[in-house]
Amino acid sequence: MHIESEIKKWGNSLALRITGAMADRHQFEEGCKVLVDVTDEGLLIKPARRDNVIRLPFSEDDLLDGLSAHEAHADELAEPFQDELGD
Repeated sequence: MHIESEIKKWGNSLALRITGAMADRHQFEEGCKVLVDVTDEGLLIKPARRDNVIRLPFSEDDLLDGLSAHEAHADELAEPFQDELGD
């Protein structure tokens, strides 16, 4: 299948819209994870299979749960010396 499309500006990035025909062919849906292979010839976008995804033992939410400024040692930040600040 060959479909001509157009790359558009999206914020500070560029975006390529995946049309319904393209999405249906490979069962892409909103929120699905994809792998993008970047080569000299272009881009190849494939649905990410669970066996290709690296699963970390903790989520970001798990790591930040209950964290406060005091527990993050924000109160112990180093104060710069005057000669480090310059003129």
